[in-house]
Amino acid sequence: PAAPPSLNLHYDIAERRRQKEAAHEPIALTEGIFRAYDIRGVIDKTLDSGVARKIGQAVGSEVLQRKAGPVVVARDGRLSGPYLMKGVIDGIVSTGCDVIDIGAAPTGVLYYAAHEFAQGSAIVITGSHNPPDYNGFKVMVGGDTLHGEAIMGLYHRIVKGDLKSGQGRVERRNVIKDYILRISEDVKVEKPLRVVLDCGNGIGGVCAPDVLRALGDEVLPLYDEVDGTFPNHHPDPSEPENLQDLIESVRLMDADLGLALDGDADRLGVVTLAGDIIFPDRVMMLLALDVLDRNPGATIIYDVKCTGHLPKVIREAGGVPMMYKTGHSLIKAKMKELGSPFAGEMSGHFFFAERWYGVDDGIYSAARLLEILGAAETPPEAILNALPTSYSTPEL
Repeated sequence: PAAPPSLNLHYDIAERRRQKEAAHEPIALTEGIFRAYDIRGVIDKTLDSGVARKIGQAVGSEVLQRKAGPVVVARDGRLSGPYLMKGVIDGIVSTGCDVIDIGAAPTGVLYYAAHEFAQGSAIVITGSHNPPDYNGFKVMVGGDTLHGEAIMGLYHRIVKGDLKSGQGRVERRNVIKDYILRISEDVKVEKPLRVVLDCGNGIGGVCAPDVLRALGDEVLPLYDEVDGTFPNHHPDPSEPENLQDLIESVRLMDADLGLALDGDADRLGVVTLAGDIIFPDRVMMLLALDVLDRNPGATIIYDVKCTGHLPKVIREAGGVPMMYKTGHSLIKAKMKELGSPFAGEMSGHFFFAERWYGVDDGIYSAARLLEILGAAETPPEAILNALPTSYSTPEL
């Protein structure tokens, strides 16, 4: 298999980082970085490659205990990614657990690889939509995304020294081609659309335009160069000010639709030709109607921040609406428990279990949205504007 695509930089980021790290004392592991849905900290304050190595040891030990190896590892485009990734991989293999290194790739590609080429264990090194000096880890073990006590369990494992030792192997794989093929074989767009896709200088730029082009759509990429300093705008499509360039470009290019991804491409934002932002609970209505068409009577899960229109639309379509707690890990666990084919969150995470792996992936969600819009006689703008709208609580 070919090596993962590298970023063309005139200096070695990992080397710079090592020099910088050598200049200060190693960071002590603190309990505060172990959060509800992931592990997250600030580079050189609560996170460095030593901390990453300990996290790798804990995850490797956990995975071995559950006989769920190997661990697929990926990172987003943040500048601290390469050396944190090295730390994590060193930690995992030191336990005797094997690693599949897929390089710089979106979180959705990692989830795909974990289900297709491994037994559902994975770590992605991502700061998602946080400022550039943040980074963190989302962890899956045996198909379960760790949250709450399971994440604290990793911390206690490190503190107690309950870590295995051995010598694991590292295999490098480029899975992006397989990922594009898997989506383009499954998702069929009848009528190609013209789409502006804002990657926000996040990691989605490495393959999101290619995925949508493989469906036959015309894609005009915006900020698709991966740059961990996020020079153009912050990669968070849930904030309207981050969508202004996209709205302008859609008008300028007379496109059918504008789509935006966050830093690790697991969330999706949508805007129309007229410059209206279609909030995620309205996008969910469209996606849920499509899924219910093939799965009548299914339970559709949504988080507490969505508006009151959504359950009504789900009910009218013959589905069972279920409100649940916010948090990608919590929603995935609930979907599994109830056998739900689709779920979504007001932050722009959409989870497909129908035809996919029950995970959130902004790129795959974009493909499914284009499939629906491309099958209709009506222009996308008219379809999206017809969805009931009202006010909802933004993230506070």
